[in-house]
Amino acid sequence: MSALRGATTVAVDDAAAIVEAASELLRAMLERNEVEDVDVVSLIFTATPDLIAEFPAAAARVVGIPHVPRLCASEIPVPGALARCVRVLMHVYTARDASSLRHVYLRGAQSLQDDRM
Repeated sequence: MSALRGATTVAVDDAAAIVEAASELLRAMLERNEVEDVDVVSLIFTATPDLIAEFPAAAARVVGIPHVPRLCASEIPVPGALARCVRVLMHVYTARDASSLRHVYLRGAQSLQDDRM
């Protein structure tokens, strides 16, 4: 089992905008890592405190992985942190080596790529 990281930003605190951004992120994480929906074990979402209109985990239904256990949490409000940001930790079954996995950063979250470990 491996874990994939992903993050994106949302233009406004709106339910449809949150689900759309989180759906785009999930699709990109699956596609770029050639992961099938049945290989997803769990999803942990976090959202910055300025996103309260919807749970980002609702995107799992839109993407077609409603069977996957999901958890949403709030990011701690660190001064200067990226605003309106949704992050995902996706646990997956894969035969790929961890070094070949591609973490995904979309929209304004591309600045977080330097934070990779």
